[in-house]
Amino acid sequence: MSRKLKVGILGATGMVGQRFISLLENHPWFEVCVVAASARSAGKTYEEAVGGRWKMPVPMPEKVKNLVVMDVSEVEKVSAAVDFVFSAVDMTKDEIRAIEEAYARTETPVVSNNSAHRWTPDVPMVIPEINPEHFEVIEAQKKRLSTKRGFIAVKPNCSIQSYAPVLTAWKEFEPYEVVVTTYQAISGAGKTFREWPEMEGNVIPYIAGEEEKSEKEPLRIWGKVEDGRIVPANEPAITCQCIRVPVLNGHTAAVFVRFRKKPTKEQLIEAIRSYRGLPQELELPSAPKQFIQYLEEDNRPQVALDVDFENGFGVSVGRIREDSIYDYKFIGLSHNTIRGAAGGAVLCAETLKAKGYITAKEEL
Repeated sequence: MSRKLKVGILGATGMVGQRFISLLENHPWFEVCVVAASARSAGKTYEEAVGGRWKMPVPMPEKVKNLVVMDVSEVEKVSAAVDFVFSAVDMTKDEIRAIEEAYARTETPVVSNNSAHRWTPDVPMVIPEINPEHFEVIEAQKKRLSTKRGFIAVKPNCSIQSYAPVLTAWKEFEPYEVVVTTYQAISGAGKTFREWPEMEGNVIPYIAGEEEKSEKEPLRIWGKVEDGRIVPANEPAITCQCIRVPVLNGHTAAVFVRFRKKPTKEQLIEAIRSYRGLPQELELPSAPKQFIQYLEEDNRPQVALDVDFENGFGVSVGRIREDSIYDYKFIGLSHNTIRGAAGGAVLCAETLKAKGYITAKEEL
């Protein structure tokens, strides 16, 4: 490749936008050239626009500090300066759908962290280790949008990353009924403890919209491409409760599973440890070498010890054991703002680049 691809971040001043910027610092394929946000931030340097709201554990990259924030609604202007964009805009779903399609129609691919297009039939929603073949629907989407290279691709909700990959690794044993409770970090709401002090020592048993996403989105990921659209799978049936807990980063899931072909515990562990996907085969820059790890200790996985496994791109599993009502139960853990949000989108973009869907604009 002659140069790094030029990247724009839509919604660059928010928590997910900040995570994109921190993950893309020194990326071998991508370079952040444009930061865009609301009109109230436009015209300021990125450092001025963010002010004291930088939420990442690493310093703000020097390269972005003096980038002048562009108005995200100036679609043509932003698109002219980039090869593709990551979307993390904070708008209503209708507004997000409209602006992401507007960018795609300028022949600018959009890799979105937002949920607005997750159920658009010809928009792929992908965990690259699980369903990269869903990117095939992009060709049908281009026809609908009347574009040559512009399209939208999305990553799924953060809450499913701690258990959907595990169930995928166990597909041969035919899981058909799943009960999940997720214990979700406050960064999933874009918050820190400084901004949300009432979460310290507290548990909130409700997260708007999360339970439906947690139950339905895995079925779309496990679905098939038919006639230019994604048709969701019918099973396993999933029921879920989602709880906000006083943790900064890391979503934990307690999961119960019934199988049609009941495996041994040893078979389940081996299936997890040996599971590999396209990102591992292609050795993509952000791909974890070990996608899912199994931890033998009774008190693992723990957020404090395991959330950063494989730089936050890996999934940790522990406490697989037989259950008195279901066949097996286990605990899963994933990093919600890396694997579950910006990092998952970066890995999608790397996969799309490797498969030829994202290219430098002058190569057309």
